[in-house]
Amino acid sequence: MFKQSKGLGKNETGLKGKIVFITGAANGIGRATAVAFAREGATLGLVDIDEKAMAEVKAEVAAAGGTAHTAKADLSTGVGVSAGLDELLKATGGAVDVLVNNVGSGAIRTFDQLTDEEWEKTFSLNFMSYVRATRKLLPILRERKGVIVNNGSDLARQPEPVPIDYSASKAAVLALTKGLARAEGKAVRVNAVAPGPIWTPFWTKPGGFAETMGAFHKMEPHAAVEHEMKLRQLPLERLGTPEEVANVVVFLASDLASFVTSAVWGVDGGSVRSI
Repeated sequence: MFKQSKGLGKNETGLKGKIVFITGAANGIGRATAVAFAREGATLGLVDIDEKAMAEVKAEVAAAGGTAHTAKADLSTGVGVSAGLDELLKATGGAVDVLVNNVGSGAIRTFDQLTDEEWEKTFSLNFMSYVRATRKLLPILRERKGVIVNNGSDLARQPEPVPIDYSASKAAVLALTKGLARAEGKAVRVNAVAPGPIWTPFWTKPGGFAETMGAFHKMEPHAAVEHEMKLRQLPLERLGTPEEVANVVVFLASDLASFVTSAVWGVDGGSVRSI
């Protein structure tokens, strides 16, 4: 006989009182996601290398009615991931219910331009940080029937010529998501979001996607981004916002998605054409 799962049919996220850790939480999607969880009544654990920006996020979380603990760490190293998460666990009494693996970076470079060192740097931050954070927190998440949401990319499923290292690192994230979901079964739900182009500091910072895309296309950065969107033929014909991705992350972590695991949810303006 069919039995309704807890919360089925109710428009409740079940996130009130949950403890949510977010890597790369200082800017962009991580920042918007922290505020979105705070509005649902969750307690936040935020880790990033940008201490000043994290203080700003902490204030935004408080304004949204939430509480945030912060830790400064270099998430491109195993030592950094471990130390940052240890600091958050100390603040939460060793508890965590949701892990959002979000940290990442990239630049527009062709395959011929990329050195071994640059490939390794991309994978250390964009992929190995997810592996290391997950490995550290998984025993706790199993005990608490927790959730993992990984931040992937539309480029993982539909790569462009550049940035090829970034695309490959995000494809690895999606493979990790699928494999973990099967391995963890009922203990931990594991899903991913796959954002398309989202207008964040990831794009706008010096040396970010916009600037390096401008150099690649030999255009002013903003014009280069608009040109790239036309090349990709986005149906919505615009970049997304961090808040639009955050909404989907919160959904996947919530009771509203209780029958969702091993999924990759595109938040990409229609950029991925495959079925």
